[in-house]
Amino acid sequence: MSFDQIRTEDKQRALGELREVKELFASRGWFPGTSGNLSVRVGDYSPQQFQFAITASGKDKTVHTPEDYLFVDQTGKACEATSLKPSAETLIHCEIYRLTGAGAIFHIHSVFNNVISEQFWDRKSVPVDGVELIKGFNIWEEEKHIDIPIVSNFAHIPSIVPEITERIDREIPGILLRKHGIYAWGANAFEAKRHLEAFEFIFEYVYRLELLKRGV
Repeated sequence: MSFDQIRTEDKQRALGELREVKELFASRGWFPGTSGNLSVRVGDYSPQQFQFAITASGKDKTVHTPEDYLFVDQTGKACEATSLKPSAETLIHCEIYRLTGAGAIFHIHSVFNNVISEQFWDRKSVPVDGVELIKGFNIWEEEKHIDIPIVSNFAHIPSIVPEITERIDREIPGILLRKHGIYAWGANAFEAKRHLEAFEFIFEYVYRLELLKRGV
């Protein structure tokens, strides 16, 4: 399906969902210094061809403007004539969509996800044991152990992509970039939001539990 074949109402729905999520996450302080990026896929999907709406680069996400979003294809190139530039991390969105077929991807920066990524960097994953919020990932086994993958963070974004390709876990709808932030995805915007909120709760829980273990 070409971009021109995607219904106008589907494009408007994607933009509306991005606006709502951006406003909510901004109210929680999850976009410090214009950081973070959000995307929602539109139209039909195949791993070789898809399109999505994504936040524009360098915009203040605490306000709404007509220049907040643009549509790009599976290579990260704009689908329409525009002076806007997609997020610098668009290639990461492209790879996650290609691998998962997700409907939305949300990426935010928080103190807890940054600290926890460094704390467990040596093992390349965050260990989580029996936390109730893993049900948010549709994991229902009691006292289940999961590992949330952590990958390297490079200024050169294409260098990050191969590690994401290698480390994505089909059971875990997210991946953590070291000293950077969490990428969470889902079948739609609602599910991606639920997953991201669950990750953030888990990161704070694990951090605080580690402090208790150390008697801090």
